[in-house]
Amino acid sequence: MKFTTTLVSAVLAVSVSAFPVQKRGVDPNLVPQFGIVAGTNPTGTGDCDGVNGIKIPCTCPPDRNSFIQSLSADVAAGHNVNNPTVLSPFPTDGSTASQITRIQTSITALQNLFGPGVGCPASATTFLAQIAALQNAPAGGVDPNLVPQFGVSPGVNPTGTGDCDGINGIKIPCSCPPDRNAFIASLSANVAAGHDIHNPGVAAPFPTDNSKASQITRLQTAISSLQNLNGSGVGCPASSTTFSAQLKALTG
Repeated sequence: MKFTTTLVSAVLAVSVSAFPVQKRGVDPNLVPQFGIVAGTNPTGTGDCDGVNGIKIPCTCPPDRNSFIQSLSADVAAGHNVNNPTVLSPFPTDGSTASQITRIQTSITALQNLFGPGVGCPASATTFLAQIAALQNAPAGGVDPNLVPQFGVSPGVNPTGTGDCDGINGIKIPCSCPPDRNAFIASLSANVAAGHDIHNPGVAAPFPTDNSKASQITRLQTAISSLQNLNGSGVGCPASSTTFSAQLKALTG
């Protein structure tokens, strides 16, 4: 009996060491959106359009889920797995400094995705524009208090096929609406540029007074920023928010 107890204890010890508990990955809602869609305007030589038309590999940016897994590994290790001299902090609070740090860590994770210096360039995302918008706030960025609330939560009543409930039960992508901080950073970049970065023909005014006209204008700019969040016409529908209802209340 004594031998059996010792044997069982040894087996349990081996089992525990052989199957370590996995650390939890980063919260996907805190990972900045790429803002660029892979494979845009291919040249036929492997290059496609990145931010502001800069040529990038057509495989960039990578699949978001794969990227988040790689980023999570970096953050769990405390440094970039493929480039250990690069630290990988990922604070979770909503401060401007923490938002910037998360984007910076995302950039290094992206650039070292497959090995030291082997990955996707920052120009395969709007990460740098998001950092600039945060660093320039409030001069170049918008006042978060003036950004309308989404009024809808992501991931409500998933169908199992990627769709969830939006306003009045309308089906929307389960990833919509986006993380609010990431949306405000993208909106700020648009306002700073004077137009939607991903759809330059759409102006992005954002008046700051409390008049009804200004509230309407802010909502309209928020809607266009949402709809073009990840590329021209690639984003989240207005039905993933109560923006249209808020407009109706102001114009009705």
